[in-house]
Amino acid sequence: MKPTLYTSALSHKHDTGAGHPESSARIAALEDLFQTAPFKDWPQKTAHAAELDTILLAHDEDYIFNLQDKTPDQGLFYLDGDTVLSPASYDAALHAAGAVCDAVDDVINSTTSLSQKKNKRPRACTHDGFQNARAFCATRPPGHHAEPTHALGFCLMNNIFIGAKHALNQYAQSTHNIKKIAIIDFDVHHGNGTETMCRAHNNAHPDTPIFYISTHGHPLFPHGIHGGGDPAQNDDTTLNIHLPDKCTSAQFRNLYEGQVFPTLDAFAPDLLMLSAGFDAHKNDPLASAALETADYGWLTRHLCDIATKHSKGRVVSVLEGGYDIPALTDSVTAHLKELAI
Repeated sequence: MKPTLYTSALSHKHDTGAGHPESSARIAALEDLFQTAPFKDWPQKTAHAAELDTILLAHDEDYIFNLQDKTPDQGLFYLDGDTVLSPASYDAALHAAGAVCDAVDDVINSTTSLSQKKNKRPRACTHDGFQNARAFCATRPPGHHAEPTHALGFCLMNNIFIGAKHALNQYAQSTHNIKKIAIIDFDVHHGNGTETMCRAHNNAHPDTPIFYISTHGHPLFPHGIHGGGDPAQNDDTTLNIHLPDKCTSAQFRNLYEGQVFPTLDAFAPDLLMLSAGFDAHKNDPLASAALETADYGWLTRHLCDIATKHSKGRVVSVLEGGYDIPALTDSVTAHLKELAI
């Protein structure tokens, strides 16, 4: 299995200013990686822009129009101290969300039903000829901090939640029968926006739940800015876990083996989506966790095993954080190699 890699030229044009940790250098490094073996032989696609109606599955219309209005013709506009708009930022955000929707479409449409496999019918393939049940979206700006009504923490649109809603809208009533989605957020920062949106969706649509699972440092951004992330508020479709201070590999793996994997296995999702942040790495400048590169391969392998068991192998992985470029490149390499197995 060769996962598809999704990129967008507009990711480079989203300018966050000199010295900003969420810079285009992150994407440039990954795109360079994609031109090396074995990734250069994997299918690679350019993302399309998400339609406005799709964006509005997650965000309030007034917020999106306000974002359009504040996008500058030149220079930079600061939505807050961390979150920046440049002339290309709005279009880059549309393509970042669109990449996830493209990946969802390709992953779901490339998998065959169990009955087809039993009848030995030909497998559905991408135009590249690969059985393509997994995807990695290497685009920016990231998304998991973006709330329904405002941007936050480098994020303009909540890419992974937009993709999840797109999946349910398009495929819940189809023969693919996508009715349960799990989002696993292993970024070291809590995905406040994704939790907010998942809780609202689950209250309104309990028949098509989106289970949100987050392991994150505490207290770290956005603690104290927005609610969420509190294990005391966990429920049937929300699992927040605080990582211990200076979290080690052994502590991280024990938390996943003891809590995340059993919970995810019991939920049995039809589609697994990953908010893939690599900023819990020991070399990352924005947190004090102490994970090793190998931990991301280990985690990916176990998540893919669950996807194989319950989701026909379907995994859509979406880049979030990771701000030390060598650590990001090494961690994504480990992640992708396990997605391919």
